[in-house]
Amino acid sequence: MRTSVVSTLLILSLACGTRAGDDRPVEAASPSPSESPVGSDTVGADGTNPLDSGASAARSGEPMADRDEGLDGSGRADSEDSFVPDPLDPPDHRAIPGDETRQTFISLTHLIDGNPIKRRYGIAVTDLDLDGDFEAVVAGYGGANEVIDWNGSRFTDVAPAALRDAERRAIGVAACDVSGDGQEEIYFLNIDRFGGLGEVSDRLYTRSEDSWVDLFEHPENVSAVNQFAGRSVACLDRDGDGRYGVFVANYGGPMKLLELEGDRALVDSAPEANMALTTGGRSLIALPGRTGIDLFTGNENGPNFYFEAVGDGRYVERASELGVADARETVRGVTLLDVNRDGRLDLLYGNWEGPHRLFIRQSDGAFEEQMPATASTPSRIRSVIAADFDNDGHEEIFFNNIGQPNRLFRSVNDDLIEIDIGDALEADGLGTGAAVLDLDEDGRLELLVAHGESGAQPLSIFHWGQNDNHFLRVFVRTPNGGPARGAIVTIDLPDGTTQTRMIDSGSAYLCQMEPVAHFGLGPATAVSSITVTWPDGIRRVIQEATVDDRIDVDYPSDQ
Repeated sequence: MRTSVVSTLLILSLACGTRAGDDRPVEAASPSPSESPVGSDTVGADGTNPLDSGASAARSGEPMADRDEGLDGSGRADSEDSFVPDPLDPPDHRAIPGDETRQTFISLTHLIDGNPIKRRYGIAVTDLDLDGDFEAVVAGYGGANEVIDWNGSRFTDVAPAALRDAERRAIGVAACDVSGDGQEEIYFLNIDRFGGLGEVSDRLYTRSEDSWVDLFEHPENVSAVNQFAGRSVACLDRDGDGRYGVFVANYGGPMKLLELEGDRALVDSAPEANMALTTGGRSLIALPGRTGIDLFTGNENGPNFYFEAVGDGRYVERASELGVADARETVRGVTLLDVNRDGRLDLLYGNWEGPHRLFIRQSDGAFEEQMPATASTPSRIRSVIAADFDNDGHEEIFFNNIGQPNRLFRSVNDDLIEIDIGDALEADGLGTGAAVLDLDEDGRLELLVAHGESGAQPLSIFHWGQNDNHFLRVFVRTPNGGPARGAIVTIDLPDGTTQTRMIDSGSAYLCQMEPVAHFGLGPATAVSSITVTWPDGIRRVIQEATVDDRIDVDYPSDQ
């Protein structure tokens, strides 16, 4: 059941390049867009090449999805029928009486219809069929894209023929309302090279009557097509009008911010916004800034970027000043959570075979690194997700690894405590992407995990065992009626505690979560207030809300 927020609720309004502090220019650490990002300066102090198994493929220009795919040293995936994924769907966890009461992740993989063994990468969550709930769009690499939906008893692939695009190699995917019509477009990032320019282009699908068309195929958009080898995509509403641009983190080519002018013309606004920097781009996440929505870019072979909004749709790169440059590491998955419950969202990411980081946001906007030692252990990290899977009021942090067991932590009292991960351990899983959404609308989040790269594997899906904890889900609309990705939602509980979420516009690594702020409430049966802040700074305060429900919040009509 969903409840719409009535207009009588209280509304409050709020007013709301070059790298500083670094001893070298950004370009000095950046791969050339015309050649592979491999060179003598990439050899580590121990004599190894940090591009490891991907180095030879990158040098030769051989098609390759990522440098860390070839865990067997080959850099090539197995065929779709050559891998037998026994650990991913253990028979002893299928429909066991009482199984649903286990307080850990429980596999639902056996409920996925078909579930072919293939290579998959990113996952994005959107309301593809406009029925009011959400579906998971899964990027297929050398195979068809999929759209996973719940039909009441099974998870099924309902992908329209126009979106399947089986001949291309999709890795990143994101959805947002680019056209401003209240319906989300879908961006697929396709690659055929490790870095630099390739021969295939991305796709940006928009609805056309009963089908989908690729905006890049219109003649006026030839110059806007992205053919660089990208890694992640995220959506960014830089002026707060509800029309999103799609930001692409390219590897060996300039970052791009693709926005729509008129009905069909796409332009790259990254140069105008001071964001067209070149490096080994990896992951993206939007986060609240002092004057708008900021964007963090996790990179390799050079420092990270932190694009701070400074007004008029422009940004300044400030990673070094703010303490998140981390130039010696290489980022993969990234997420946000308020670890210390101070109302400021903190930044947590995983470094590939390096120490994972938790940066606590300070009152002046800077970050302080405070990752507990138990959670910083290096791994072959891919997606990193923060979400309250058990609805107890404390977020869990899921570390998805490739070729190594996954790990799960809970954020409690400023600490990250490792907990039982249950069926989601996937000791032999080749994780490439993961996302969360409430597919069956029961108030428990599902965790959907894609696999691939060095071996084809099926999808896997999990949720938490049943308990008595309560929840609240908040869906926020833009002025145009679309999902308000980048909106910030804070709830106040009767016991004086607060929780803060930012509606995701792209995160984890190659992925995008559902466009809902999901709150676990534990035993609480009431919420004192909900505060929604849109990307343009407008605020709305809701004084009452029914728990164990989803409420929809419209943009204030008097703005």
